[in-house]
Amino acid sequence: MSQFVISAPPVTSVEVAGSDARFPVRRVFCVGRNYADHALEMGGNPDREPPFFFQKPSDAVVPASGQIPYPPLTSDLHHEIEMVIAIGKEGTNVSTDDARDLVWGYGVGVDLTRRDLQAAAKKLGRPWDWGKGFDLSAPTSPLRPVSEVGHLEAGRIWLTVNGELRQEGDLRQMIWPVVDIIRYVSESVTLKPGDLIFSGTPAGVGAMQPGDTVRGGVEGIGEFEFRIGDA
Repeated sequence: MSQFVISAPPVTSVEVAGSDARFPVRRVFCVGRNYADHALEMGGNPDREPPFFFQKPSDAVVPASGQIPYPPLTSDLHHEIEMVIAIGKEGTNVSTDDARDLVWGYGVGVDLTRRDLQAAAKKLGRPWDWGKGFDLSAPTSPLRPVSEVGHLEAGRIWLTVNGELRQEGDLRQMIWPVVDIIRYVSESVTLKPGDLIFSGTPAGVGAMQPGDTVRGGVEGIGEFEFRIGDA
């Protein structure tokens, strides 16, 4: 039996609501501009653009609770509230009719973004990795299984900073609903158990500062609260 030459990294996992069990994280996919109002505020055209995707490292996923330090190399840290899809079965080239069969459950996450680094990368035609895939950049609430919440196609999604409502929308406003997201991702890669998909954010993304309290939620799934700590 072979041995690792260094200690194997720990498995990232997400709490399952009401259970001692945890959901292991394999990969994290994110959908860009999946709400029309957000696509417009970011300079896109929701009537013409197909969905596109980027990734975060699995260990960017942390509990959406307690304190999350302000990350380095930025002075423009933004919040993006999203419903999170947890994949429980393998699938390649999955049809929209079969897509729901792959879903284990749902959660609520925040796609933290170093907007200044992302903007600089866009201007130079470079990848977004340093703007999106940094440490602790995917705070995620406890997941809830489909057997409890069903497959949500509507419901309020919202985020506040220090009690001020910043983002508010409804899941029915997604340009590409869950079944389409799964279909598009599975055309490019084989989805496998443990994959998470952040499904896009409504308009109202904005900056946060150390000391800010961030709350949010998705109706039918749950809510979270965390604080932005010092750099």
